[in-house]
Amino acid sequence: MKLKLDENLGNRGATLFRAAGHDVATVVEQNLTSTPDCDLLTICHLEERALVTLDMDFSNPLVFEPDRFSGIAVLRLPARIIPEDLWAACRVLIAALNNSDLRGKLWIVQRDRVREYRPEQSS
Repeated sequence: MKLKLDENLGNRGATLFRAAGHDVATVVEQNLTSTPDCDLLTICHLEERALVTLDMDFSNPLVFEPDRFSGIAVLRLPARIIPEDLWAACRVLIAALNNSDLRGKLWIVQRDRVREYRPEQSS
């Protein structure tokens, strides 16, 4: 899958995702640091890349409707992050990507699970 790692991840997970066979670009490598959130998601969509981020703002489906984008994976980590927390969440995300398609979806990724946002069905 084509992924873009947000600036708050830098290059820290890129090695893991690349080793798992994913096409990875980073916000830092592409000089997109400080790009407004909406613009960043639009760029990701144009590049057909899912965004991987620590920024909880992207977890609001009322602001960023998942089906309008190429996928959003928000890594939800403890307040005091240690490197193993990040690596564990990356490994969980990699395993999920092997079993499911992120396109058009919002995933909240923790150390031990992935929760997928599912909008309420109207009757």
